[in-house]
Amino acid sequence: MEDILRQLSVILRGMWLYRWWGLAAAWIVGPIAAATVYLLPDRYESSARVYVDTQSILKPLMSGLAVQPNVDQQISILSRTLISRPNVEKLIRMADLDLTVKTKEEREALILGVTKSLEIRVAGRDNLYTLAYTDTDAERAKRVVQSMVSMFVESGLGDKRKDSDTARKFIEEQIKSYEQKLEEAENRLKEYKLRNLTTVGSGGRDYFAKMNEANEQLGQARLALREAENSRDALKRQIVGEEPILLPDNVSSASLAAVSVPELDGRIEALKKTLDGLLQRYTDQHPDVVGTRKTIEILEAQKIQEIQNRRKTAPTGMSSSAGSNPVYQQLKMSLAEAEANVASLRARVAEYESRVQSLSAASRMLPQIEAEYTQLNRDYDVNKRNYDQLVARRESATMAVEMGATSGVADFRLIDPPTVPNKPAAPNRLLLMPAAGLAALLMGAAISFLISQIRPTFSDTNVLRDVTGLAVLGAVSMIADPDRARNQRRGKIAFLGGVGALVGLFGAMTVWLMLARMA
Repeated sequence: MEDILRQLSVILRGMWLYRWWGLAAAWIVGPIAAATVYLLPDRYESSARVYVDTQSILKPLMSGLAVQPNVDQQISILSRTLISRPNVEKLIRMADLDLTVKTKEEREALILGVTKSLEIRVAGRDNLYTLAYTDTDAERAKRVVQSMVSMFVESGLGDKRKDSDTARKFIEEQIKSYEQKLEEAENRLKEYKLRNLTTVGSGGRDYFAKMNEANEQLGQARLALREAENSRDALKRQIVGEEPILLPDNVSSASLAAVSVPELDGRIEALKKTLDGLLQRYTDQHPDVVGTRKTIEILEAQKIQEIQNRRKTAPTGMSSSAGSNPVYQQLKMSLAEAEANVASLRARVAEYESRVQSLSAASRMLPQIEAEYTQLNRDYDVNKRNYDQLVARRESATMAVEMGATSGVADFRLIDPPTVPNKPAAPNRLLLMPAAGLAALLMGAAISFLISQIRPTFSDTNVLRDVTGLAVLGAVSMIADPDRARNQRRGKIAFLGGVGALVGLFGAMTVWLMLARMA
């Protein structure tokens, strides 16, 4: 600690030796600094306060129906990003600040200066903002603040509308995409149903019900066929015990047609029933109708031929004396009906067997068909759910835009409009003038210290020994002289007077500036 105090004492002694150089430097710097402070151009600040009301009455009423943006966050971000280069360039055009700009360099300097002079401050509470601008022209400062308020309000509303339009455009594009996906999924589902309509119907349970129904129908048809065959066989056994009827030799073709031939009558009767069914669906010119009729004609011709063959082979005299046997004729007719019924049932059994075989063959493909159906339904359900959600969000976004256009989610209120300032806001000469005086004194002290370091002197043998590292044998003391002491006192008084005059000069200028501001 003693070393530090000793070194400090040495420095002060060295600076005292060159005090007049420091005082001269202070008197040179002081007036220049004072003149600079006095000649600084006045800068006027114009400001406006804007309150952003985000508590709209529609906000709680439309909760859940319309999109509710975080308006507080949007306004906070807007206040931080409003002073950007594009906005500053727009502000310069709105306030006509670029009328005198000629070159690109001047424009860049103007943009930089305006950016530094603009300021947005939170005025003590939420959503209350102060917009300020400082300029050498008071009227121009007011004009810039007015333009800045307009930009602040328009940026909030315009960005919100732009975001809403962008969101709606994106949703519309997604809806069109999902409409196409839904249409493709519906077409695939339709094609699947048409391709597997007879196999699955509306599900696997319907398919197994069809198989059970077909098996039951096949069993019933087989049972009915056995019953018909048993009935036919019984009729045949009865016919064996009856005497047939032979027609006279001169019988007509119509009478021959009325004679029963069991093995042909059954086939003819079955074909006639088939012909009746075909005529109900087709015209007389249909190939199936024409073919069935030809077959019936052939069988009837065979029947007539068979009757004639039997008459030729009958014993002599029997044909002319044969009488009629009603029981035999009745049995023949019943047998013909039984044959026709058997033929019909055989066709039904064949049809049901074909259906059962077809369903059995298709049953092997049922798991794959059901998996395909499940996949199609899953894809369709996912696309349909996304589509419904997008449509709902589009309506919600539309309602939010309409709500904002009707009453506004955020209400911008101008609390204090910008005015033309009467007094400059800067520079603060009452603070800068004493600071300039203090800077002048510090400059003088710095000059004295610098010279003392350039031209050092030793006023103490201890300091000389410490610096040189040599032994000091002795020192010559200065004998006090009254004239010299008197001169030293005068020098000190003159130095203190010079410092005091400099301080008084700055003090007087500060008081004068204070009086000028109060006037």
